[in-house]
Amino acid sequence: MKSKVVFKDYNPKQNFLLPPSIEELIEENHPVRTVSDVIDGLDLACLIRNYKPGGTSSYHPRMLLKVLVYGYLCNIFSSRRLEEALKQNIHFMWLSGMSRPDHNTINRFRSERLKDEIRSIFTQVVLLLESKGHVSLKTVFTDGTKIEANANRYTFVWGRSIERNKKRIEEQLQDLWQYTQEVAAAESKDKSEVTFKAIDKEAVEKTIEKIDTALKGKKICPKVRQKLNYARRNWPANLEKYAEQQEIMGNRNSFCKTDTDATFMRMKEDHMKNGQLKPGYNLQISTHNQFIVHYSLHPNPNDTKTLPEHIKTFKEQYLKLPEELVADAGYGSQENYTLLENEGVQAYVKYNYFDRDTKTSIPSTCLSNPEVAQLRTKAYKLLVTDRGKELRKQRCHDVETVFAQIKNNKGFRRYNLRGKAKAEVETALLAMAHNLKKYPVKA
Repeated sequence: MKSKVVFKDYNPKQNFLLPPSIEELIEENHPVRTVSDVIDGLDLACLIRNYKPGGTSSYHPRMLLKVLVYGYLCNIFSSRRLEEALKQNIHFMWLSGMSRPDHNTINRFRSERLKDEIRSIFTQVVLLLESKGHVSLKTVFTDGTKIEANANRYTFVWGRSIERNKKRIEEQLQDLWQYTQEVAAAESKDKSEVTFKAIDKEAVEKTIEKIDTALKGKKICPKVRQKLNYARRNWPANLEKYAEQQEIMGNRNSFCKTDTDATFMRMKEDHMKNGQLKPGYNLQISTHNQFIVHYSLHPNPNDTKTLPEHIKTFKEQYLKLPEELVADAGYGSQENYTLLENEGVQAYVKYNYFDRDTKTSIPSTCLSNPEVAQLRTKAYKLLVTDRGKELRKQRCHDVETVFAQIKNNKGFRRYNLRGKAKAEVETALLAMAHNLKKYPVKA
């Protein structure tokens, strides 16, 4: 006889006599417990001080921070998706103690409350990892990657375009003034030569007023009258706009109108497959044992100019500098070698011709700059030592693996918030989530 098929009891309408505790439904070694335990041990007094008494009660910042960090650990970056997870996901429900803040509350906390305090919170996590022996701040591996900003890709402002437009106004104004001198030569008492090298709104308005006065009542070419009317209506306002744009741009060559902190860069991960420049930030990180120990955001497309600021913020964060810094040839400039030497940091940093020099065993010379040749020789001798070979080999699978985790495994290729300050908050949350996800594995 064939045996009878037996199914387990199934009754979706069956109620519990005693409801189960959510605590019992969370696995003992689940990452959500690690996030909760670590953040419970952090000092958040600086964050709590930002809350003012009075009014209705607020959600506890420790709970909101846990939700955000665990969200970034689970590749949930949207505040609306976090709001949804708090209603549906058992791990988020346990983490929040069944609280259900909406997406506006989550986003305000992330954008405003954490903006000035997130770096000190991240520092506490790294120091905890150091105390547990998972990382060391003595040797760090530094590299950079470009991440697209949350900005319109086509609302760009270029420095060269501003200079070209200002030059065109200057030339056309000079032509108008010269025409005025020719037409009103007999009546005009102003015979002086006029140049417009320091062209600005006030200077153009005064010049146009002079031209109007000189040509008043004269019979002039209609095209000149049309150009003068256009100049009066548009040039002063345009020059004021150009001045504001140059102030925003600073030393950069471009910026985006919808995120003025972002600079247009060429991305390796070009999802549009058209090779166009896109607004973004150059994210620099320093790692050890594949943990992120430091981060900084820069508007510079190239890594070379980012190292001084990166080193400066590292020192502000930990009140000391690493003893050894390992980086690729993108950082091998005279300024960076000199900076690291002055700061007492052992620089295992390649230069452009290092790979070629290893084949000949002769460091490259620089006849035009003997100091560069000396720095290259010193870097070469350091890099070919046993310690240098070991660190060069380790760099590839230390810092670059972290970028692979962030971009490929997490799919984080574009910031969700606008502005450098808010993008830094996201970077810190991403770095904390990365570190805490590795923490149980290394424990």
